Amino acid sequence: MKKFHIGYRILKTALGAGLSIGIAQYCHLDFFSSAGILTILCIQPTKRKSIHAVYTRVMATLIGIVMSVAFFELLGYHPWILGLMVLFFLPILVMIKVTPGFVSSVVIILHIFSTAHFTWGLLINELLLMLIGFGTALAVNMYMPDIQIKLDEYRLKIEELFSKIFKEITKYLRNGDTSWDGKELVEADTIINKGKALAYQDVENHLTRHENLYYQYFDIRERQLEIIERVLPKITNLPVIVEQAELVADFMEELSENVHSGNTTQKYRSKLEDVRIEFAKLPLPTTHEKFLAMASLYQFIEEMDRYLVIKKDFKGIRPSYRRLARKLKDRKQGSSQN
Repeated sequence: MKKFHIGYRILKTALGAGLSIGIAQYCHLDFFSSAGILTILCIQPTKRKSIHAVYTRVMATLIGIVMSVAFFELLGYHPWILGLMVLFFLPILVMIKVTPGFVSSVVIILHIFSTAHFTWGLLINELLLMLIGFGTALAVNMYMPDIQIKLDEYRLKIEELFSKIFKEITKYLRNGDTSWDGKELVEADTIINKGKALAYQDVENHLTRHENLYYQYFDIRERQLEIIERVLPKITNLPVIVEQAELVADFMEELSENVHSGNTTQKYRSKLEDVRIEFAKLPLPTTHEKFLAMASLYQFIEEMDRYLVIKKDFKGIRPSYRRLARKLKDRKQGSSQN
């Protein structure tokens, strides 16, 4: 059983429905409770989706009003006429891509059908219900909770996990430690997916912005994680620990201590090139096992270069975001010490 929880969307739905019904009732509109239904149908998780929901529902409802007048006034207010109208109405909504507005349009159509007599007063009443219902939904949905802190929490967690993974690789290269269970790989994948979903939601909540540094960041980490998962079997199944492994271990140790959201691609690609040069200076393998170990290490170096290149065009998270992240980290450390 899920834990009882009242989120922002539930709160906005309840507030919006009550507010729209109250306004419609205050205006002495017929079918005033329907304003609440129209509001509920338009509450969406993001601003862009909310605006699109209002658009589809307004278009569908206006078409529904026109078709209702045409069918009912010409053919009569009979149930089979209502069914006939819906038969033509739905394909039109599909054709102009406003199908999500069908349910809200039916609310207004049934008002016209139940009165059995169309008047200008009824038309004004229904238009006001639409204005209040849809307008209230749009108004309450313009407020979205700040997800910046949560994005930074995900970012910090991913960097912590990547650092841990690199440290485990370093331990193996230095002393052949195989006790690591690799759980950080699974956890990193989960956090990256959550981070990308939340960052996409942030994009949807900014009407004039079509990109998000956090979404780019999580996408980069996802591609980097794929490289790590691909290369791990090569590095953790060395037949023997050779002298060259220490060079790679030193590089991985330094990299593990500098996993962050900035762009240091050029710096670490340069250090990796130094590793290649030192690698070439060491004695050639004398046994088949050493040859295989050196080949795996060289492949690992090439893959780590690809890992670094992925981030070369990333702008990096702005300093103000980093300060916020440091505050979050300090807060966590403070709470763990208490």
